[in-house]
Amino acid sequence: MAKTYKLEIVTPLKIVFSGMVIHVKAPGIAGYFGILYQHAPFLTALKIGIIEVKTEKEVKYFATSGGFAEVVENEMKILAETCECAEDIDEERAKNARDRALKRLAARSQEIDIPRAQAALGRALNRIQAADLK
Repeated sequence: MAKTYKLEIVTPLKIVFSGMVIHVKAPGIAGYFGILYQHAPFLTALKIGIIEVKTEKEVKYFATSGGFAEVVENEMKILAETCECAEDIDEERAKNARDRALKRLAARSQEIDIPRAQAALGRALNRIQAADLK
């Protein structure tokens, strides 16, 4: 039997995941990192990316737009700005968001907030990538 630890993924709106896990891979600001049982205390900011959660029964994927991860005494908490399970992602909606962001960026109008459009594109592409993993 694999050694497990408790993981909670929380957004301002809800608890996205709570359970015992074997391994978590997450998008830290310095790159992806992995957490196993008995990991040293750890705190990092997260960027847009995919969180991979391995339990004894399955592997689940979550699209996140950033936040923070903390590991203390075999408990990991991820406080995410947004986080969505790959199974719950509306791929058509994500593709529409991608297309809108690309259209805004291509327009090169002075009314367009370029960093905001780039961030929207990044989130949409991340959601599409996560949905493909389900």
